[in-house]
Parts: sequence; C-alpha cells; structure tokens
Amino acid sequence: QRAPYMTPKESELLLKGSRIAGAPYDTLSKTRTNAIQDADPAGGKFPLVVLSPGFTKPVSTLTSLAEDLASRGYIVAGIDHTYESYATTFPDGRIAECLACDSDTDPGFGTGVVQSRVADVSFVLDHLTSKWDGSALIDRSRIAMAGQSIGGASAMAAMLTDSRVRAGIDMDGTTYARIPKSGFSRPFLFIGSPQHTPGGRDNSWDRDWKLLTGWKRWLVLSGADHQSFTDGPLLAGALGIKPAPGLLPAARSAELTRTYVAAFLDQHLKSQPQPLLNQPSSRYPETKFCPATCAQS
Repeated sequence: QRAPYMTPKESELLLKGSRIAGAPYDTLSKTRTNAIQDADPAGGKFPLVVLSPGFTKPVSTLTSLAEDLASRGYIVAGIDHTYESYATTFPDGRIAECLACDSDTDPGFGTGVVQSRVADVSFVLDHLTSKWDGSALIDRSRIAMAGQSIGGASAMAAMLTDSRVRAGIDMDGTTYARIPKSGFSRPFLFIGSPQHTPGGRDNSWDRDWKLLTGWKRWLVLSGADHQSFTDGPLLAGALGIKPAPGLLPAARSAELTRTYVAAFLDQHLKSQPQPLLNQPSSRYPETKFCPATCAQS
C-alpha cells in the first residue's frame, strides 16, 4: 500500500498552525505518495542521507525529495524534531504538538534550535547504525545530511560536530553554527533563493563561504522562494494557495531541487563525477553559480 503523507490529525494541526484556511483540515492526509509502506529493502549496502525540515514543519514536507533520493539508491532518514513541529506522532499514536513555535523571536533562538537538532541527528545515526533492523544496509562511510531552512543550518552544524556526516546541503537556511577560523574541508552545497545572493538580505552564507576550504558550491535559483525546496509549491493548489507572480512553477522547482541535490550526493557519496556542478547549464538556466555568475536580485 502507498505510504500515507500524514494523518488527518497531523494535517489539521499543520494547517491550523500555518494559518491555512483555504482547504479542509484533513486535506494533506489525502495526498498520495509514491512510496510503498513496509517495502522490503533491496540487499547490499547503500549510502545514507538524513533530511531535516524547516521550523514548525514535519519531515513529510520533504517527501518529493526523499522519494527521489530513495529511487536513486539512497537510504533516506527523515527526522521529525519533536516539539518544533506542529505535530509529531509517536508509534503508540500519541501526538506531541509544538512547544517552541512561539519562541522564534527569542534571543539566541536559532542557535539553540540548531544545537538541539545536532543532538537529534547524532542520536538518529547512533540508532540507525547499531539498533535498527536494517542497519546492515547502511554504508557507514557514506553518510550525508540535507535540510531546508533551519534544517539546512543544522546540516552545517551537524557536520562540525559529528564526523560521520561526510557531506552536507543547506537549502535556503540562514546558518548559525560558527565554522572555525582554520576552515572546514568537507564538501558542502548551498542552494537557495535570491535572498541568499552574495550581499543580499542574508549574509550568513557570505561569512561561511570564506571558511569552507574543501569542495563547495553556492547556487541561487532565480524565481525561487523559501518554500521552493519543499513540497509546499506542489501542494499549494490543493490548499487553495495562489502562487505569487514570477515564482518558479511547482514542478520546475521540484525538478531543480531533486537534480542538484542528487548530483551533489552522487559525486560525494558515490564518487560519480557530475559535470552539472562545474558550470551553468543551458538545461537549467534558473541556476546561478555564486559568487561568479550571481548578480544581486
């Protein structure tokens, strides 16, 4: 059977928390996925990718990316960060609601959330590689992390703390963890909306870029917004949300996200060189390579 996108109660709490009133509260529980529930994993060892969502969001909002990566031969572990999401359902059916959702203006909020998520990631890696029934499927030498918004910031922070995370991707997230002045050499990809153009509204990437001493790329997608790297645009129509003029079409934003995330992971976890990551492509003219071909938007 198809895996559920989320339960009716999760859908209700997310739509209420997000103040989305243009659709019935159970709408997202009726969203169809491509994943098969309880499918038997293929044999062999596979690279592992940990996904971390934006603040207040469940990891199901990264389903389109997770399914694509799984189809390419990655084990994908999505983390619901309890008490930071509008709804986290435990195996016994209990639901933990968001306790931190009204705290995002508190001093030091971002730094605190990132530190909490780093602990979550290390805990999950400990569990998956030793206690999970499928732990033998994981190639422990090939682990990466990707996240959207503060989940992307957490990818950087997790790499600084946990050496098991070999490569990381920040999708449109302001970073908080400070890279040592001596630099950081593991591969990292920034991919974001025009707010992350060099010299733009968010200067955290400018700061970190100078300290990344290994393989690195900084990509900006013209026409993207903060949610373009999530399922948000794909679900907008069903939720009665009208996209803002000039935004990337939903299918295109999903294609770009999947394409560049997979290329990065294929290169750094599967040792498959990806020319797409070396220069702009006529197939994806929306993608600007920063700082070289990036003009402030």
